[in-house]
Amino acid sequence: MSWFTKWSFKNKAAVFLMSAIILVMGVLSYFRLPMEFLPSADQPFISVVTMGNGVDASTMEEQVTTPIEEAVESMNGKLNVFSSTGDGYSSVDIHLESSVDKKEAKREIEEALSNVTLPENVMKPNIVQLNTSMIPVSYIALTFDKGISPETVQYAQDEIVPQFQDIKGVAEIQTNGIIPSFVSVKLNQKKMAEKNVSIEHIMTMLQGQNTAAAVSETTVDGKSANIKVIGNIKTIEDLEDTEVAPNVPLHEVASISMEKQEGNLTKVNGADALTFVVTKDSQSNAVTISKEVENVSKEINENYDDLETTVILASADMVESSVQSMIKEVLLGALFATIVIMLFLRNLRSTLITIVSIPLSLGFTLFLLAQSGVTLNILTLGGVAVAVGRLVDDSIVVIENIFRRAQTEKFSVNMVIEATKEVGSAITSSTLTTVAVFLPMGLLNGGLQDFLLPFALTITYSLLASLIVALTIVPVMSAGLLKNAKIKEHKPSVRFSAFLTWSLNHKWVVFLTAIILLAGSIGAYFVLPKGSVNKTQADYVFVSLAYPNDTPIEKVKEESVKLENYILEQKELENMYLQLGNSADAAKYGAVGNPTETQIMAILKEDADMSGFIEKVLDQKDEYKDAALEATEASMMGGGSTSITIDIMGDRLNDLVAVSENIQQKVKEIDGVEEVTTNQEETKSVYSFVVDPSMAKADQIAQQAAVMLNQTPLGSIEVNDQQTMVMLEPVYSPETKKDLSEVPIMTQAGMTPISKVAELTETEEPTSSLHKDGKQYVRVTADVDPEKLSIISTEINSEIFGSEDLEGIDLPDDVEVFVGGASADQASDFNDLFMTMLASIGIVFLIMVITFKTIRAPIAILFSLPLAAIGAILGIIISGITVDITSLLGALMLIGIVVTNAIVLLDRVKQNEETMIIRDAIVEAATIRMRPIIMTAVATISAMLPLLFKEAEAGNLVSASLAVVVIGGLSVATLLTLVVIPVVYELLYFRKSKKQRKLAEEQKKTMAVDREII
Repeated sequence: MSWFTKWSFKNKAAVFLMSAIILVMGVLSYFRLPMEFLPSADQPFISVVTMGNGVDASTMEEQVTTPIEEAVESMNGKLNVFSSTGDGYSSVDIHLESSVDKKEAKREIEEALSNVTLPENVMKPNIVQLNTSMIPVSYIALTFDKGISPETVQYAQDEIVPQFQDIKGVAEIQTNGIIPSFVSVKLNQKKMAEKNVSIEHIMTMLQGQNTAAAVSETTVDGKSANIKVIGNIKTIEDLEDTEVAPNVPLHEVASISMEKQEGNLTKVNGADALTFVVTKDSQSNAVTISKEVENVSKEINENYDDLETTVILASADMVESSVQSMIKEVLLGALFATIVIMLFLRNLRSTLITIVSIPLSLGFTLFLLAQSGVTLNILTLGGVAVAVGRLVDDSIVVIENIFRRAQTEKFSVNMVIEATKEVGSAITSSTLTTVAVFLPMGLLNGGLQDFLLPFALTITYSLLASLIVALTIVPVMSAGLLKNAKIKEHKPSVRFSAFLTWSLNHKWVVFLTAIILLAGSIGAYFVLPKGSVNKTQADYVFVSLAYPNDTPIEKVKEESVKLENYILEQKELENMYLQLGNSADAAKYGAVGNPTETQIMAILKEDADMSGFIEKVLDQKDEYKDAALEATEASMMGGGSTSITIDIMGDRLNDLVAVSENIQQKVKEIDGVEEVTTNQEETKSVYSFVVDPSMAKADQIAQQAAVMLNQTPLGSIEVNDQQTMVMLEPVYSPETKKDLSEVPIMTQAGMTPISKVAELTETEEPTSSLHKDGKQYVRVTADVDPEKLSIISTEINSEIFGSEDLEGIDLPDDVEVFVGGASADQASDFNDLFMTMLASIGIVFLIMVITFKTIRAPIAILFSLPLAAIGAILGIIISGITVDITSLLGALMLIGIVVTNAIVLLDRVKQNEETMIIRDAIVEAATIRMRPIIMTAVATISAMLPLLFKEAEAGNLVSASLAVVVIGGLSVATLLTLVVIPVVYELLYFRKSKKQRKLAEEQKKTMAVDREII
């Protein structure tokens, strides 16, 4: 690479001009890069969500979930199909291979579902494909002085929503809180009897009244024309006047009114409200949009008197805080690295020359990130934070070598070029090996790849930029600034030279010590607990109040309002958002669940005690004895509890429930398990009419019973310029089982109680049903301590499947048990990273073989990796952290970092071998390169120190665990590299080295004899 340095000296002006351009482009790129919390990453599954108000779980499973599962059975790239079915909803998750194009998969699912016929009272399925770019930017509440009505909802959609939609970069605004109104037709059976009008007659007359249909094409007056039939009921008055029998208008046998659907609540700070969830496109800045949303909200409040908008939660502060926090880590790391260089070189000019690589490398990196379409997020900034210490490594090696040679040689441009050339191949190969560590990121699967690629690209760009700076800017600046500088002489350590010589003479002592330390560290790794990344900053408190599904919705509403009023009284509260029930808007985003569960988002004041607030809420449990009241810290970016799932699959539900109860009991007793739940805990009374086929047809009875007991859609009419559903209210409202058996239905013999043609049976059935690949299964979920994840997972497996000390559970022949959840995700991620490490080591080895043109030196260099493992595991043990995905990411980084020191050392050895024997070449190289090796290691470690005290954030792979592994591994590897690598290297050339030393000894004796003779 000497030609690169020579070119720089011939074009100094161009070099400095390019440096200025890079800095300017870097600054501009920083302000132009989209700022967000996480990089764009697709969820590994696509959801099909369907709602059917009033439909029980069993019917939803049979008529909705199963047909959808069958429709997607043959789609390409499908791994598994999981489904969850409950009262009024169905959610089917199709998990896909990581290589599958999610948008193409969504289109394929849409085609497959186009042929599926669902019941009339079930809405069209929503196909949901989630992405991290859909994480909300802001939550906005809109309240009206006169409350929420169809008129205010329409006004909001026409006047308010467009003002937020017009903000540049807004992709979509999800509206919650719209409770659809409908025209209620309530029949009066007494008046119907007087007018001799039947239900069937009314339904026949009303259904299809508003149909518009093309019936034919014919020739009229010599011209081709289409013929249509169009219904003409447009208002409530038209509906009231519609004749359901000769001279009998509908209003004479029924009361007609506008009503709202029950079962839903959307409230903000105690008032009925609409909420808008704002999401951005992938190219826009989350902070800019979030602040613009706040500005628009203020303008709306100033311009409108009868309404108010409130931004209840925004991501701007959180994203800004996270980004600024990472920038602070970068700046602190750069400062610490600068102090280290100053302490070693004790020369201000040399220090300035060295640290110039940091701003230039970062500027070039930001420019390349902008060109690559990568956003500025916690992972890209995390890449800079962990690389900042490494950015000065190449410059340190170059400046130190120039510094050292300037002590013994006349300072000149040629000397600077030669000094740079001397270490050029070493820093080039060491940088390329570090970069090569991140190339196998393409081997990772799914979300982990999406998260690690921006991180890897950032490190790659920054390290390549630092190499270019070290080979061009640093030599040119050194020639100018160090020309007349007073350089203090640095003498190699005599003691280290003597110690290394002793070590080379006692190889097996060194080798055996290293093996013992490595074996101990490997053993420690296997007994260390493996955890998950879970400790994250909280943005709000999530409160849930869940009642059994058979609880009347009015009671759920009353109790929800009671809890809401209590929370509103708390002084810590700033804003509160309450949601009860499923809605069509939420279903578009896959958010459906228990219809009797109230969810509350409590946003606290900045200085509020979150733990104390949660304790206050949980103290209210006695007030809601029939419900489950939970409160926990939560984040906009996810997080939450770490769970292990145990899925029990089989053909007979009774066997599944029995096994799940047994497992639940055993898992509860395991230390570290915080809570155990199962989807089969809650049941609901299901009444079935078993029709006698000799007396009636089941389908006819079902149709009549549905009309008698449920709301029945009759069509739609226009009310206040809006299409509004017309619903026939239930004709019969049974309150007891006896009432239910007397539901009147029409048979060939006339009107008769349903009990005459069908037997009424009562069963207790689960309120929800889970399928895996079309088969029913029961899921037991254990919330566990994230730091003990691997230990608890092992104990759960032992309790279920048995071990040397335990027998395990006796499972029925047709029952299978699968343990998954966080433990399976952890195992998958660990395997992916271990595969990446192996691929990285292979690429690193190949680069070193090309560099040294021999296989022995690369083998010696690879011995630095197990030395790093010793330090990494020692660091984990001392710090008390658990081994998680960020720890392994630190180990992956170590592969690239620690071989750098060994390359710099053996590169000097190879140069020395041209004029020295192997032993002398090793000792001289180790004593000369000891200072730059220690300098680069200490600079990297110092730059990592701020990360040791960084609080974890959701989605951020750069944390204290990563810093502990890198600092521990690099510290021990640096010290041992200076001793163990020389020993290994000479061992690989044992015969040649021994022969050289013997020959040198004989030459010394011969020379001594000659001196005596003289």
